[in-house]
This record gives sequence, structure tokens and C-alpha cells, in this order.
Amino acid sequence: MTLQRSEAYAAATGVPARPGVPVRGLLDTPAPVLRDLRERAGRSPARLVFGEGDLVVVSGLPGSGKTTLIQRAARGLGIDSQDTRDRWDAAMPGRLPYAVYRPLVRLAHYAGLRRALRSGASVVVHDCGTQAWVRRWLAREAARRGRELHLLLLDVPPKVARDGQRERGRGVSGYAFARHRRAVGRLVADAEAGRLPAGCSSAVLLDRDAAAALRALAFGPA
Repeated sequence: MTLQRSEAYAAATGVPARPGVPVRGLLDTPAPVLRDLRERAGRSPARLVFGEGDLVVVSGLPGSGKTTLIQRAARGLGIDSQDTRDRWDAAMPGRLPYAVYRPLVRLAHYAGLRRALRSGASVVVHDCGTQAWVRRWLAREAARRGRELHLLLLDVPPKVARDGQRERGRGVSGYAFARHRRAVGRLVADAEAGRLPAGCSSAVLLDRDAAAALRALAFGPA
């Protein structure tokens, strides 16, 4: 996987940007780029910079640390369904099961995401991995505004993700977690093989240590 015109790069010593290489048979179409920051023994970058107006989607298992990463590194730029749920939880009667108003929470979340996308601003979107249609939506929006879509993929062991769910006091059922494992497993395997979701210009693979080292997701001129 090579980078021809993407403006995504890792702003840190020891994280080389791969040189652009022309892609035969593709006119003005860049090949996507993969940066694997797993198992770097403390040498992971603290900052990733993307082009102004680009979109970033953060995917991984429930409990892998997506929300924590977005809150720490993309303050004010993140769109996370958990934030929408928290607002609705605070407004609903305490005894009302979440399942009753879950459809309204999802509707409110996607309405908020649509507003953010239509603003033209750079956005960092929380993705559970199973909603491929959301990634397709983001890819279309990036293309519409003439910008690029980037994938940050948290690759953590299932046990670590389960522990993360317990730490936050919210888990998913065994059935749902199995669906997430299959979906995220495909994303990781495809990325390692050089296949990214349609419309995605680059991917960054992160393990738990690399995610913890990342302090900022920034947008601006390369």
C-alpha cells in the first residue's frame, strides 16, 4: 500500500512516511496507505495530522478504547453515539429500560452526525465496526467535499476489550460481542492484506499501547 497524495502523516520521530509511488492503470487515483503502529515498544507517535476537512473513523471492539481515545485526542471533534446515549439517559426516568428509547437515541445520533458532516468541518467518528454502511456514508461525504477518509483501527485482544467494558460498567451480550469480533477481525485482516474499506485513503493500526500514546488528532496543511 502506498501514499500518493493523502495528507495524513504521523508527526513523530521514527514514524516514516511511505513515499508516493505512481499506480499503473489508475489515473490520478492514489493507492491507500497503511501505517502499523502496533508493537512499537514505546516509539509510537503522540500526534497524527490529517488534511483540513478530512474525516477520520475510529473502529475497534467494544471496550477497546475508542471513546477514551476520541475524548483525549480529538476534543471537540468527536461524534460518539455514547455521548448521545448519556444525554438521553440523563433525561429519561431512571426505571425506564434503555431498550425502550434506544431507537430514538440512534436517530438523534445519526442526525447529529449528519449535521456535523454537512458543516464541512473535520470530524472524528466513533465506529463499532459492524456498521459498514456508516463507513460508506463517510466515504461519500469525504468525496463530496473533495477530501479524504482515514481509518484508525484499534486492534486489541478480546479479553482486553472485555476488561475495558467492565471498567466502564457497560458491556454487550455474548452474541453482540461475537458479531463485533467477526466484523473487526475482517477489518484488521483486510488492512493487513492491503484492502481498506471503499473510499478510505489510509489506515492506522493501533494496539492498546499505541492508542494510549496518541495525544492529539489534528487537521491542517501537511
